[in-house]
Amino acid sequence: MTFSTTLKSALFGLSTIALTATGAMADDLADIKSAGKIVAATEMHYAPFDMLDQGEYVGFDRDLFDAIAKELGVKPVYEDLPWTSILPGLEVKKFDFVLAPVTMTSERAKRYSFTLPIADATVAFVQRKGGKMTKPADAKGMTVGVQKGTAQEKQLEAYSDKIGGITIKGYGTTDEAYADLMTGRLDAVAGSAPLLNYLAKTRPDDFAVVNPPFGTPTYFGYVARKGEGDSLVAAVNDAIKKIEADGRMKTLQEKWFGAATDLPETMPKL
Repeated sequence: MTFSTTLKSALFGLSTIALTATGAMADDLADIKSAGKIVAATEMHYAPFDMLDQGEYVGFDRDLFDAIAKELGVKPVYEDLPWTSILPGLEVKKFDFVLAPVTMTSERAKRYSFTLPIADATVAFVQRKGGKMTKPADAKGMTVGVQKGTAQEKQLEAYSDKIGGITIKGYGTTDEAYADLMTGRLDAVAGSAPLLNYLAKTRPDDFAVVNPPFGTPTYFGYVARKGEGDSLVAAVNDAIKKIEADGRMKTLQEKWFGAATDLPETMPKL
């Protein structure tokens, strides 16, 4: 083999490696645009964000993401999965995007690419109508339910350490926790304020929210895979800004939460 042939072979090998590396740098937005659809996963038992009404998927997230997908120019496809399988499923590419409202934390921001906030997520307590709690600190000595594997569970654990003596019981879904609250197995349930306010609004004879919220101010966002999903998040953020600017976000908040809430226009510090 001549030097010239050897050089050509080496250059061809380098170019092949470069092309392979470029091809390996996946871009979720480009793939979604090419497919003409975006597959988004959520747990459809998280009112008022995600619910099943006679088998039909409805809620704040459904309405908002229908609008986002329209701005992206693609068809949304929704998958109903248990919360505990959603973030792991995103990592192994079972779907494109997490539509379930994910509480923004610094730990999660290291692993996932967050969108702008889509709702408030500050944690509060709900009790049965006529319950004994008049303030959050009254939870001391009580049994409180919370959804397992959530940021709300961690905040409840931290609050229990702060005031001492809350017995915490974890549940697979918030619906299960609410059911035990109604039967007297729990004194209260901890959850994000928008969910609890919706629950008390729709079932005023059964539930009452304990104000003020006890958690630190936090927000919900949607998430994509870090790196390859960054361009997708940027496009979703552009859509969210447009939806906020033309008043559609306010309309959806009033429809599902009962009132509009100002959200950060930039990513909050985590």
